[in-house]
Amino acid sequence: MTGVEAIVDVDAVVAAAATDAASWEHTGLPAATIALMARGGLLAPDRPKEFGGHGVGAHELGTIAARLGSACTSVRSLFTVQGMVAAAVDRWGTADQRARWLPAMTDGSVIAGLAATESNAGSDLSGIHTTFERDGAQWRLSGRKLWVTFGAVADVLLVLGRGPAGPMVALVRTDRPGLTVEPVHGQLGMRGARIAHIALDRVVVPDRDVLGRPGFGLSHLIATALDHGRYTIAWGCLGMAQACLADSREHAARRAQGSVVLADHETVRATLGRSWVDVASARALCERAADQRAAREPAAILGTVVAKYAAARAAAVVSERAVQLLGAAGCAPDSRAGRYFRDAKIMQIIEGAREVAELDIGDHVLRAPIEPGGAPL
Repeated sequence: MTGVEAIVDVDAVVAAAATDAASWEHTGLPAATIALMARGGLLAPDRPKEFGGHGVGAHELGTIAARLGSACTSVRSLFTVQGMVAAAVDRWGTADQRARWLPAMTDGSVIAGLAATESNAGSDLSGIHTTFERDGAQWRLSGRKLWVTFGAVADVLLVLGRGPAGPMVALVRTDRPGLTVEPVHGQLGMRGARIAHIALDRVVVPDRDVLGRPGFGLSHLIATALDHGRYTIAWGCLGMAQACLADSREHAARRAQGSVVLADHETVRATLGRSWVDVASARALCERAADQRAAREPAAILGTVVAKYAAARAAAVVSERAVQLLGAAGCAPDSRAGRYFRDAKIMQIIEGAREVAELDIGDHVLRAPIEPGGAPL
């Protein structure tokens, strides 16, 4: 084995998803599959080896996310959120925090969630109302967080709140008194991702669990987590789009209406062609983002925004075409294209809605230098 396959075991998870992903929509991702991901080295594999990770680079991380995304969005979501929290701890945590938390996150003994969104704070998190109040040598945390991916089973949450000096972040164990987990069921997409709302009623947070410098929780810590999340979501959406194109192609090649195979219709071939271009374009932008991250270019943050925007759009349009082409089969309960059609809409909202991404990209177009050919760099 070489490359990614020599580092982590993606095949076992992909095989499990091939047979069980449809049922996970109703039961949630089971503990056995989470443990399978942990054994396969799929929880924060980009963290340093000294903390149990594998030190995989940007290209390898993207490849893993794409393969998981092609298999099951909820599996890829666990891969994403565990990586988001681990990235923030690794970048901004103290030596003690890194030693305490990272090995537990990489070996799966601790499952993490990111608790940032509130009823009035989604893509714009500056409107958060959750509060940290000083109480002697510790803090008291109060508020309500929504749509926490894997919040229903998380052992620890990275919580964004507002303290005396501004936004701050802490790692909060979910077994603490005053913390209530409210599982969510039946949402549009990501139905296997064990999503929950979290209520916090004066939850005690020791100083040693406050991450980074108070006041920099949003601009630094959460920004690091979101950047990591957008990157793996981008590649995961690429995997979703590729899977839907594959299902469309297979169906068109074998399904006949009367004596005419679907692929013999010009409109069907044109639809497959448009989807192929959308997938190829998304892949090119994901690869570009990987190159930028690997080279530590300043443009990497925007490159990731662009990749996530393009790949989420590709997943949405290619899955919609797949459902349309598959017809009744695309609407069936076990339809992969149907699942991804619902999941893809969520991908256009989380980690920065598409409209916010369009503004960021538009601002770049106005500010960017002009290359000799006349296009913004």
